[in-house]
Amino acid sequence: MTRPASTFPGGTSVTWLDVYDDAAPDGLVGGSPHLHLASTECYVVVGGAGELHTLDPSGAGVTALAPGVVVWFTPGTIHRAVNLDGLQVLVIMGNAGLPEAGDAVMTFPADVVADAERYGAAATLPAADGSEASVLARSEAARRRRDLAVTGYLPIRDALARGDDRPLREFQAAAAALVAGRAPAWSELVAAGPLAQAERSAAITADLARGIHAHLADAHVEQADAPTGERGFGMCGRLRAYDVSARG
Repeated sequence: MTRPASTFPGGTSVTWLDVYDDAAPDGLVGGSPHLHLASTECYVVVGGAGELHTLDPSGAGVTALAPGVVVWFTPGTIHRAVNLDGLQVLVIMGNAGLPEAGDAVMTFPADVVADAERYGAAATLPAADGSEASVLARSEAARRRRDLAVTGYLPIRDALARGDDRPLREFQAAAAALVAGRAPAWSELVAAGPLAQAERSAAITADLARGIHAHLADAHVEQADAPTGERGFGMCGRLRAYDVSARG
């Protein structure tokens, strides 16, 4: 049986997230509203307090976030992490590698999302070089893109409040069009991650049904190293990603 690229459950990824603690143009403190095109995301709240604001075809929703809360949202759900008091979240992301490959699209205004070059310029942060000046430049750029995403998010939210889901559907369609050129490569990430794990599990259960248990000889423990270095500037906040790739 082929061993998956990671034995971590479900071919998922794990990231420690400190949600941004500065205010957006509408006065709410937190991250950039965005959606994922192919992946489900889960928040396991480990500290502080906040809210998850979501937009989907059923309307606008608010989920209270406190330690111990587990909440997840499927592809196409626009979500925004709101920080009320030191919100810290362990993020479990389906299809490890897809968000980094462009699975996430921020709710920039429609004219920006419709133009791949303008979207890329607005979404891309300056390169990190470890210097204090670099951190400051990346922080300011992350704030600007968050504020731009909120600018595009508010009309979608307000339309849903009026019972009009057209702006939501138009944004979802524009986001899908934006990633269409790079999506073909994503199938390889899915095949090496969750699909490989599912196929291995199916083969194992079939073997066990026949009285075969050879896979048990590969029993072992793996542990992710503590993330080090500069915290990244994600869409929702400062983050450290755990390396859960197979060790051997």
